[in-house]
Amino acid sequence: MGRAYEVRKASIQKNGMAKAKLYSTFAKEIYLAAKKGVPDPEANIVLKRLIEKAKRSQVPNDIVTRAIDKAKGAGQDEYTEVTYEGFGPGASTLIIKTLTDNVNRTVGYIRAAFNKVNKNLGVTNSVSYNYDYLGVVSFKCDNEEAVLDKLIEAEVEPIDFENEEGVLTISVNPSDENKLKDAIESLYPEVEYLFDEVGMFAKDKITLEGEDKEVFERLLALLEDVEDVSNIYHNVEL
Repeated sequence: MGRAYEVRKASIQKNGMAKAKLYSTFAKEIYLAAKKGVPDPEANIVLKRLIEKAKRSQVPNDIVTRAIDKAKGAGQDEYTEVTYEGFGPGASTLIIKTLTDNVNRTVGYIRAAFNKVNKNLGVTNSVSYNYDYLGVVSFKCDNEEAVLDKLIEAEVEPIDFENEEGVLTISVNPSDENKLKDAIESLYPEVEYLFDEVGMFAKDKITLEGEDKEVFERLLALLEDVEDVSNIYHNVEL
């Protein structure tokens, strides 16, 4: 499926996010992971992995600590994961993941972004059937055969396994993500993931040109400016 190129682009896009937005998104996700399970990373593998990811993104420790402490309290704001699907210019499609404490506010902002470029939100599954829900990691690797042997030993079946210029990109079913990382880290205890995402990946990419490209980029910028938006997936080669 050629995930490596897509992963490199996604990494660049993430590095361009404003720090305040990045910190806010991680704080919400950490809060949600702690609230759904237990607010102890040693007893909550999802929380532990999320904190590791936040640290790799240089999220300050006090933001992580405050999010966990908030999850321990009662009567705090409750965040909900809500996903929206939409149609952009040409044959472009988007899936917008949000974390919100006010669904009505969020959908209003998302709809307004589409309205400003004369495009529309879709109903559930109107777009997502053209995407794969995957866990994808990318890291520097000097022995892909050893990694593959470890995955077989851990009973993890890769959906995609690609080595490009010494960077190994592996896609798996999201339910296998923790087993995948355990296998990798048994070989590379100090591994630094260049990309680490559980999300929606387009099965096929399209290219936009001219006005369609300009409109799509404007829509993307409008959506990224929405505070509640945590991730945007799309099928466009930028």
